[in-house]
Amino acid sequence: MRLFQKQFEEVKELLHFGNYSQVIKRVIDFTLDTENVKFYKATNAFLNWYDSNETSPQVKEQLSVLLEKLHEFLSQKEQVPNELLISVKNVIKKYHSDFTLGPINLNINTGEIIGLVGENGNGKTTLLRSLCKELHPTSGDVFFLFNYDSDYDLRTKLVYIPQRTATWRGSMYENLQFTASCYGYKPEENYLVVDLVMTRLGLRKFRSYKWNGLSSGYKMRFELARMLLRKPQILLIDEPLANLDILAQQTVLDDFKHIANSPFRPIAIVLSSQQLYEVEKTSSQVVFLKNGLQRNLTEEDSEEKQFIVEFETTETISVLNEKLNTLHLISLEQNGGTLIATFPNDVTITTFMKACINEQIELNYLRNISNSTRRFFVK
Repeated sequence: MRLFQKQFEEVKELLHFGNYSQVIKRVIDFTLDTENVKFYKATNAFLNWYDSNETSPQVKEQLSVLLEKLHEFLSQKEQVPNELLISVKNVIKKYHSDFTLGPINLNINTGEIIGLVGENGNGKTTLLRSLCKELHPTSGDVFFLFNYDSDYDLRTKLVYIPQRTATWRGSMYENLQFTASCYGYKPEENYLVVDLVMTRLGLRKFRSYKWNGLSSGYKMRFELARMLLRKPQILLIDEPLANLDILAQQTVLDDFKHIANSPFRPIAIVLSSQQLYEVEKTSSQVVFLKNGLQRNLTEEDSEEKQFIVEFETTETISVLNEKLNTLHLISLEQNGGTLIATFPNDVTITTFMKACINEQIELNYLRNISNSTRRFFVK
C-alpha cells in the first residue's frame, strides 16, 4: 500500500471515532501536500467555520467531504522517495577544555526522526551546531547530499532551532507572514499557508500575541512554524521538549512524526532531548552521547542479549536478590529512585512479572529497557 493511502485510511478511522482534533491536523497536512491554492482556500474556509461550530453535527460530514476531495487529488500526485541527505564520517570536535565530541558517524535520511539523548554537557548541542555548519569539525567530514546553490540556500534547507531563540517584534501573525513572503510564497497564498501552519501547530488563537505574551513552549512552536515556512529538508532542534508538560511533549513529538513522514514533502528531523522515553517512542534511531562518545542501539546487536528491567519497589536490595534468584539474576543496581535488574535473555517481561507475583514483590513502576538507551545511563 502506498504511504499516502495508508495515512488516509488511518485518518478515516480517526474520523469514524470522532477524534476531530487529530483529523483536522492531518487534513491540514494533506492540504499543504497539495501545494494548491484551491485546497488552501477550502481547508481555511472549513477552519473559519469550525471556530464557531465545534459542536455542530455537521463537522463529521464536512471533514469527510474535504478528506475525499484531498484523497482524489493526492492519489494522482507522485510521492517523493526517502533519500540520504547528510552523511557524517568520523567527525571530531575538540575544545580547548578537556571535552571532545566524537568520533561521530551518522546517516540522516528524509522521513525519519533522529533523537540525540544523554546527560547535559555530553555534546548534543555541539553535534547539532556541527551539522548546521555553525561549528567546524576539528577532523572528519559532514557531507550534504541534497542540491543547494549557495551557502544561503544550504542554510535555508538546513534549519537549526536553538533552545533559546531570539526576541522578535510585532505580532506572531505578522512575523509569519513576513517569513512566508521571504521564501517564495505568492501574495495570494501567503495568508492561506500561514493560517494553515499556525493552526497545525496549535497557534491559531495566539495570532495577535507578541513575544512577551507567549510561554516558552509556544515560542518554540512559533519558531517551528517559521522554519516550516522555509520548506526545509532538514530540521535540527535543540531541546524542543524542555519547556513543555508531558501531554504537550507527546503532542509535539506526534506532530514531528507526521511532518517528517509526509509522502510528498518528507523532511528529516534531528532533535536533542532529556525526555528519553518520549523520544524513543517517536524516533527512527536514537543516538546516545556520553562524554562526547557516540553509542547507538544498533551497536548492541553483536553483544550478548540480556533482559533488563527498570522498576520501583519498597523491597530492599538484599531481599530482592534472594527472591529473584530463581530467574538467574545477573545484577541488581540502584539508580536514583529506581532499580535496574539484568537477567539472561530467556527471561521475559511476563516471567519477571510472574516471579514478582509469586514472591509477593509489590511493584510501583515497571519498564522493560532491554531495547532502550536508558540502560546506557547506568553503565
